[in-house]
Amino acid sequence: MDQRYHETIEKLENMNIDRDYVLGWIGGYLHNPHREEQRVTEAYSAGYSDGEKQETTHAGDWKAK
Repeated sequence: MDQRYHETIEKLENMNIDRDYVLGWIGGYLHNPHREEQRVTEAYSAGYSDGEKQETTHAGDWKAK
């Protein structure tokens, strides 16, 4: 993995971002297939979309509760 990947994951964890967003971001960044339809959440979809673009634009919207 490249350094940017590790730095971004650490940043998201330190920001206390929802786990589904982080997992979605990882999947999008690595171009993994989407989860099964019944397991997709809004947070996962937002993370996946941001991961594909290699950005964290919407991360702040997904603070863990």
